[in-house]
Amino acid sequence: MTFEQSRRGRVTLGLYNAYDPKTFREPHRRVIARAGDLARAFDMNLALFGFPVPETAKTPQEIAAFIAGTTSIGAHGDNFVQLAELGRFQKYPYPDRGFPPQLGKVVLTTCKPDAKKQVSVKQLAEMLNGGQSLLLLFGIGPHGVPKEVRPLSAMDFEVTGGEYSLETCTALGAVCGALHNQLEQ
Repeated sequence: MTFEQSRRGRVTLGLYNAYDPKTFREPHRRVIARAGDLARAFDMNLALFGFPVPETAKTPQEIAAFIAGTTSIGAHGDNFVQLAELGRFQKYPYPDRGFPPQLGKVVLTTCKPDAKKQVSVKQLAEMLNGGQSLLLLFGIGPHGVPKEVRPLSAMDFEVTGGEYSLETCTALGAVCGALHNQLEQ
């Protein structure tokens, strides 16, 4: 690890649950397992917001074990379990007035960015290389992040360059890959 990498800000993938807030469903399980795998592969953290995980799974390690026990994604969930064991996975309630500041500046990933808040992947990488941590927020559900949550972001990021709407896991992979590639240049 170089000196620049050691002072680099942290990236947290933030999943905002816009599906059913009361019942844990298969789409929840799939997106968490896939995001956990991406976070582990690209040296990022993972945070869940508003996910109705079963009451029996309280700690990050218990949640990871619950997900891992029911998936074949990411070496049958082993990557996600490792992420939790490293202290790189957290679960939070829905934010009232803002997201936890320790996660960094909030960047909404969206196919419809606000032109005044839009940033490029190069700008994100520059912030990270300057020591700024970032929370990359993804809306999980048919309509993404609810409209009332959008003002909580400091910046908007659109990964395709053409404002194409991507399925959530496709967007997660595209954003992680684009950012990783930019950071490695």
